[in-house]
Amino acid sequence: MTALGQSSPAATLRAIQKNVGNSLASIADDIAQGFFEITHNSFALVGLAVVFAVITLTARPDLRQAGESRLMTLLQERQEAAIGFTEPDAIDRATAANPKDLPKQQAAVAFWLSRKYGIAPEPLSVLVAEAFEIGQKAKLDPTLILAIMAIESGFNPFAQSPVGAQGLMQVMTKIHHDKYENFGGKLAAFDPVTNLRVGVKVLQECIARAGSIEAGLKYYVGAANHETDGGYAAKVMAEHGRLQAVANGRAPAYSPVRPPLAIPASMPINSDSPELSGPKASEKVASLSVS
Repeated sequence: MTALGQSSPAATLRAIQKNVGNSLASIADDIAQGFFEITHNSFALVGLAVVFAVITLTARPDLRQAGESRLMTLLQERQEAAIGFTEPDAIDRATAANPKDLPKQQAAVAFWLSRKYGIAPEPLSVLVAEAFEIGQKAKLDPTLILAIMAIESGFNPFAQSPVGAQGLMQVMTKIHHDKYENFGGKLAAFDPVTNLRVGVKVLQECIARAGSIEAGLKYYVGAANHETDGGYAAKVMAEHGRLQAVANGRAPAYSPVRPPLAIPASMPINSDSPELSGPKASEKVASLSVS
């Protein structure tokens, strides 16, 4: 017979199970509390790191730019590795536009020049639009600006004369190097839009000094001290008149202009060449030096 106060085996087992359950629950609660504290502290550290990073990048824009540049480089390298060489910024550097996006008058001029000079209409569209915009600011007829480009370089932005006149407007870079300082230096002479703007500035100075467009063109070509400019002003004004007719909706007939043949550097230039005839050809094109 079991003595009073002595527990049965079943009761003892239940007590043990209860104690084990309580212990496991306590351990689980401790683990959960510890995990919460660790996670909470980790999020706090991450938040502080983000705040410090934002403050640092705000105070040091050079670091931000360096990081962005590095990130773009890594992304481009991955893209090149996946699909081959690519350069997404190329379209931003292209001096070209859709001529159909131009106003009707400008589009007509761009297409007419494209057919006559054998130049793609897309880059010509940018030049035509720029000529109209800067012509308005400079109070010069944009078709006069375009006529000078046509006669001077045939719209070749990399043209260079034997005496160093360069670009679309054939500006003497050595003389007018100061005008390129705001554009990054004299190498900007071969940027089409920059050369156009500098050429217009030189043309303005020539016209202001000479007192008229025709006399200003004589200064522009470097023949100010000579009796004749070799027919230069007449050529420019004739092309100017044709372009005015195109702009007014009356496109005149024309013969396609072939680009001039390149003369090798080792070949002596014939002084009797029509292109070099005229007074003091060595001073040719935009050589006015403004004191």
